[in-house]
Amino acid sequence: MPAHVRKGDTVMVTSGDDKGRVGEVLSVDPKNAQVVVKGINLQTKHLKKTQQSPQGGVIQREAPIHISKVSPAVDGKAVRVGFRVQPDGSKARVARHRGKDLKVLNVVSPARGAKAAPAKVEKPAKGESKGETKSEGKAEGKAKTKKAAK
Repeated sequence: MPAHVRKGDTVMVTSGDDKGRVGEVLSVDPKNAQVVVKGINLQTKHLKKTQQSPQGGVIQREAPIHISKVSPAVDGKAVRVGFRVQPDGSKARVARHRGKDLKVLNVVSPARGAKAAPAKVEKPAKGESKGETKSEGKAEGKAKTKKAAK
């Protein structure tokens, strides 16, 4: 499933304990459909005393939340995501109701109606040899069909 959010996006949590809070996406896990958002869904972890940390301690860290619970935020409001093809052929993610660009993506393919890549060398059509042109081959074909019809 393609993700509607990407690393670095500012998102708003739309449901759950942190509903309404805004943070930055630290990582996206598309396989499990989860995201980690800075400052959201903090969980406490107790660390045991070890040689590396002789004090031990208690730390707070962000836990992943389901991707369906977050939406990109524009001007403090959650928005849906759409795509717009730019004249240069790149795709831009845009907010559906605000119309603002969320992020410009890499060039995917040339835009519709734009000049395509240089034309390929034409291969001879069926029944033509390399020395003939298209018009000669068609003329011969017509002559053969007329004779066959009589």
